[in-house]
Amino acid sequence: MTQTAHLPAPAPGADHRPGTLRRVLRVLAILACLPYITLKVAWVAGSEIGIPAGSALLEHRQMMVIANSATVVADVLVVVLALLLTQDWGRRFPAGLLALPMWAATGLLAPIMTGYPVQLAVALLTGDEKAAAPSEPFLDDWVFGVVYGGFILQGLTLGTLFALYTRDRWGHVWRGRLGELSARTSGPGARALAVAGAVVALLPASLHLLWAAGSTTGLSARRIAERDSDFYVLEAQWIAFIVVAVASTLFLVLRRPARLRVRTTLALAWTASGAMGCWGAYLSLVALLPDPDPTKRVPELVQLSYAGEMITGFLLAACVALFLRRRSAEA
Repeated sequence: MTQTAHLPAPAPGADHRPGTLRRVLRVLAILACLPYITLKVAWVAGSEIGIPAGSALLEHRQMMVIANSATVVADVLVVVLALLLTQDWGRRFPAGLLALPMWAATGLLAPIMTGYPVQLAVALLTGDEKAAAPSEPFLDDWVFGVVYGGFILQGLTLGTLFALYTRDRWGHVWRGRLGELSARTSGPGARALAVAGAVVALLPASLHLLWAAGSTTGLSARRIAERDSDFYVLEAQWIAFIVVAVASTLFLVLRRPARLRVRTTLALAWTASGAMGCWGAYLSLVALLPDPDPTKRVPELVQLSYAGEMITGFLLAACVALFLRRRSAEA
């Protein structure tokens, strides 16, 4: 078995002041949250800035206040994470309490970071002026640019800070190549979770593949009528995330291909499982909210795809967590 050197623990009184790069990234991460938080607070206070007349958001004032208040808290958490990842006290923060919000943040931001730029590029090439906005009045176009631009900056800065933080604190866990891992890092439990996740993933993967190919199976009449380049970009993106999540997790537990780096495989499994689990859970929750307009209700087959993504993401994430625990114990 290949032995992995363990990084020495910092002295109790050690001073770990962040360097210039980390301070700049921290400031950018916090600044990237301000447009989103400002808009949400304004909407909670009753402002209609960025919301066109006739928007569905104006039909459910109470629900809008509750949802916006919750998302403000979520974005404030990004500020807390940016501070935690760059402060001395953050190095002593319990790993479990840090891993869950970072996994969720990674999963929620990654599809926006990849999907929105592609949507804009496709819209530019095809002459589609929607630029990822819905066809009916919902939000003014500039809101999507401001909010998604902030999300992309958050993802880049927070992701870099997290990578630097984990390298310093747990760098020994992701060193080496898959072929150098011991069999104990991927015991029967981890393999069972990975296989179960792969099996469940067949359902959402098949549905997204059908929809990307032009099938209307399970889609509402409203959704069928609104299909555009954005729709097909998102369908292709979800297929990619499902494939990456399943493949990278299976690579970890099978320890193959032997030459593939652990850090690359682990990063892909972490990100893709988070995207599936968190977005699947969020969309499942939204789909369950009551809506008096039957044309806006989410069809059962679409809800089933959301549930499949959520379950797959959670199963694969549990496999990654088990891998990290065993790998850390070994080192």
